[in-house]
Amino acid sequence: MIRTAAVVGTGLIGTSAGLALSRRGVRVHLLDIDEAAARVAAARGAGVFGPPAERVDLAVIAVPPTRVAQVVAQQQRLGLAHAYTDVASVKSPATLAVADAAVQDSSYVGGHPMAGSERSGPLAARADLFEGRTWVLTPGARTSSAALNRTLAAVSLCGAVPVVMEPSAHDRAVALVSHAPHLVATLMAARLGDASREALALAGQGVRDVIRVSGGDAALWTDIIRSNAPAVAEILGELMKDLEALTGALNALEVSAPAPEDALGAVRELLRRGRDGWEAVYEPGGAPGQVTLTVPLADRPGEVDRLIDAAQGAGVCPDGIDLCWSQGSSELSARLAAPPLTAESVRRTLADGGWRVSVAATPS
Repeated sequence: MIRTAAVVGTGLIGTSAGLALSRRGVRVHLLDIDEAAARVAAARGAGVFGPPAERVDLAVIAVPPTRVAQVVAQQQRLGLAHAYTDVASVKSPATLAVADAAVQDSSYVGGHPMAGSERSGPLAARADLFEGRTWVLTPGARTSSAALNRTLAAVSLCGAVPVVMEPSAHDRAVALVSHAPHLVATLMAARLGDASREALALAGQGVRDVIRVSGGDAALWTDIIRSNAPAVAEILGELMKDLEALTGALNALEVSAPAPEDALGAVRELLRRGRDGWEAVYEPGGAPGQVTLTVPLADRPGEVDRLIDAAQGAGVCPDGIDLCWSQGSSELSARLAAPPLTAESVRRTLADGGWRVSVAATPS
């Protein structure tokens, strides 16, 4: 258990961590080279402005990846905390740098909460930002059990699900699911910069969804991409091959009548692969570690809407709800995907609503 903490860096993630920990009774101290940001975070209830009078249980270093080691070493020399973790989205460089620079690397646990927003700064922070989200931890060979336990306690208080990974495995994974997608969204957004007013007037939710993350802080994302450049380049290299094949197929379709089947087949195959990837992310219960709740539905008007309202009220994401029809039993049922930490709460809520719920965990 932790009773005191410090957050160094009061942007979106740092302030959100302060809000979440403060809400659970932890006394949080807020520090930032930008005093205005720290004071705004304090005004929002994320903690108190300024350093503590004595060592806190845990310091959360919420600065860009290339600054993590420097800040950890600096705060260790000042005796800020008994244990230190960070929230940087690239782990290998930070882990190596901390090992070289830290006063005592046994007190450091690498971390990365898989949560965020296209908005930045303390005003964008939310106490529930980490609820049910994965929080990766990358303890080193010399990390003490005390430091790891303090970090795990903080992750739990923030409502997140801890997952331990090797730093290099983490960096390869986030290159695929976060960093490369951010650049792809940015490339598409850059195409829109010179678009006519007539074209932009037609922009609907689809294109807004595609470019949403490109609204993030450019300086921060430059630091992130720089820190994970080789892994991101590998993903983009594979994407480039797909783009070249797709461009060739589209050019063939433009000049040929009737359309050549091989060109149509190439487009169709890419769209099929895209659908497979979409299902891997969005299908309920598809993500490792998720808990699937199955609920038989009575055949009466309004039952589906009532269940959806109850599930969403219990914190289930709309994308985590699926309806299934069984030909054998002539029964409609709902499948709901929930993170392990919130699954029992969701089950109780649905049971209190009169539904019969069965639970199954998705293998990791």
